Amino acid sequence: MTKTLFHNFTLFDGKSTENESDAWFVVEDGKLVDRGTGHTPSGTDEEVNLKGQFVMPGFLNVHSHLTSRPDTFDGGFGMSETESAVLAQQHLRQLLKSGVTYVRECGDSYDVDIKLKKMMKNGLLKHVPELQPSGRAMSMTGGHGDAPHAAYLTDSPDEMRKAVRTALKNGARVIKMMATGGVMTPGDFMADPQLSVEEMRTGVVEAHHKGIRASAHAEGNPGIQNALDAGMDSIEHGFYVTEKECQQMVKNGTFLTPTLIAEMNIPKYGHGVLPEWEIKKCEDALDDTYRNFKRAFKLGVKFTCGTDAGTPFNGFDKTPEEFEYLTKVGMTPAEAYQCSSLNSATLCDVAEDHGTLEVGKVADFQVLKADPLQDVTVVQQVDKQVYLKGKREF
Repeated sequence: MTKTLFHNFTLFDGKSTENESDAWFVVEDGKLVDRGTGHTPSGTDEEVNLKGQFVMPGFLNVHSHLTSRPDTFDGGFGMSETESAVLAQQHLRQLLKSGVTYVRECGDSYDVDIKLKKMMKNGLLKHVPELQPSGRAMSMTGGHGDAPHAAYLTDSPDEMRKAVRTALKNGARVIKMMATGGVMTPGDFMADPQLSVEEMRTGVVEAHHKGIRASAHAEGNPGIQNALDAGMDSIEHGFYVTEKECQQMVKNGTFLTPTLIAEMNIPKYGHGVLPEWEIKKCEDALDDTYRNFKRAFKLGVKFTCGTDAGTPFNGFDKTPEEFEYLTKVGMTPAEAYQCSSLNSATLCDVAEDHGTLEVGKVADFQVLKADPLQDVTVVQQVDKQVYLKGKREF
């Protein structure tokens, strides 16, 4: 195996909150096998001089919808499976170019993500981020996500059990359930409870039997509380999370994926383009969102990094912008990035191999011209270098 020495850079490894100057590491067979500062080791086969730039881990985005279109009002649910698959592959490349090296899906039409994952395993799809597929989400008849080929419609615990077992059989590696209404669905609201505690608990139990995590789309109450009582591993969105719910999340180790950019971009860009009812849902929630998330962070809730990519005006190149919003919750730049490098990796059960740039882990990283710990916006650099398993992709 070829040993490649990367040297002459400043390292933020995703675990520490400080940089290491004059850093180097060695990559062999896609993983870091040695790391240090100062004098570089001998005996490597290749050298890459990064010329004083800044290295940090690739991002983990744990809430994406590869088959959705951010340039349409309806998310592109009317597309064929072929159209969805072609777009999904393009979206994976956009994610990678932005610095995302690991993606967890949270609902895709036609189970396209599951099929793409199988192609990756068989070596038929390369040069894309690592992928944890969800397949179709679990919704109720008439609920958020009830669109053609987009969801299993479950209206009882038994129907949920059958749907989750089917999803797991097909290859889902995370189970997504709809606990509340949502922004993009006409006729329902963030405060509307949808799947019941009993239905969701059945889904959680079935997922956990296979060692698979369960996540809930839960924007308001009582749906957030219902999802927590059902035993969810993560709350997605969670805009109206209460102090009591935060305490329950800390106690149970439940993660929160805030998807702030999704909520921000609809009122920012949507006037005159999107229906006013959709914009109003986001605008009404914004002030409450920041107040609730600031409290959640102070109370110790573990935040992850997810963008809800595929929602309106929320393209697959936007992950770096999420960290700017996370700092507005009260995080330092390092704490914001650790939502990805530490918490997202843990939620995905891949922290042993992914997330931080430590010896023994996969060499997924990005190279920046400026210090990401001094200015959180520098990760938005368009022409950054991106490496997968030590091989440059961009």
